[in-house]
Amino acid sequence: MPRRREIEEREVLPDARYNDDLVARLINAVMRQGKKSIAERMVYRAFDLVAERTKEQPLQLFHKAVANVKPIIEVKSRRVGGSTYQVPTEIRNRRRVALAMRWLIGFAQKRPDKSMAQKLAGEIMDAANMRGAAIKKKEDTHKMAEANKAFAHYRW
Repeated sequence: MPRRREIEEREVLPDARYNDDLVARLINAVMRQGKKSIAERMVYRAFDLVAERTKEQPLQLFHKAVANVKPIIEVKSRRVGGSTYQVPTEIRNRRRVALAMRWLIGFAQKRPDKSMAQKLAGEIMDAANMRGAAIKKKEDTHKMAEANKAFAHYRW
């Protein structure tokens, strides 16, 4: 947390194919070592696979998947009098989206499919249908916050 001033959030320019800033953020999250064209190729192939398998608009399915994975509440460690408590706190919208993308990409990488495009497409379809590892992670986060509701009074 900065002490002097608030840090302004960077504007992400929308992507080329769908003209959507959420897709551009996904591409940036997938990107490794500055290789954006490879990340774009992976994401667009994943969207093509989603369209091919589900016969639906991939952009709408992706937005639905991100909305399903976005957590509302999380726990943060707070030290009070020598003890550390897991205090449930609400999450800002930008962090919700960032966590959802991170979970989608992270669990897609662990899938057993061949290419990253296939893995990402499978995870997006699973998340849109309210199943998969990213949805389980969201539910576990919410359960953890619910279990520690007694410490909510330690919130700032």
